[in-house]
Order: sequence, then structure tokens, then C-alpha cells
Amino acid sequence: MENLEERIEKIEKRNQKVERDKVWETSFTRRILLIVFTYLAIAIYFEAIGVDRPFLNAVVPATGFLLSTLTLPYFKHIWEKYIYKK
Repeated sequence: MENLEERIEKIEKRNQKVERDKVWETSFTRRILLIVFTYLAIAIYFEAIGVDRPFLNAVVPATGFLLSTLTLPYFKHIWEKYIYKK
């Protein structure tokens, strides 16, 4: 009986972690951090390779990345509805 209780407790802890990870994956905090780090990485790279106005020019690819991440849930829904068959 003890073994069963331990297994249930492990499953419940794992489920809590999965739920926490799921919330993090869809959070605006994560999206904001991704866009900020993406923008900074692109701007620094543009500066390193000598692109004119790197911090201004980094806006376009960073915005494209943001739009792609914001539209993924929409396309996932379409995929689940029309393509994914179990």
C-alpha cells in the first residue's frame, strides 16, 4: 500500500510540474523575454557585421519572430482540427 501511495505522490508532483511548464510556455512573460532576447541578439549581430543602424534594423526580424510565435497557437488549432487524426 505504501508503494502505491508513493507512486501516486510522484504522479501528482509530475502533473504539477507539467501544468507549471504549460503555463510558462503560454505566458506573456516568456513571450516578452523571447522578443527582447531575440531583438538584442540580432542587434548585436548586426552591429558586429557592420549593418547600418543595427538597433533599428533589428526591429524587423524580431517583429517577424514575435508574429510567428503569436500565430503558432492558431495554426496548432487548425492542425489539430484538420490534420491530426488519432
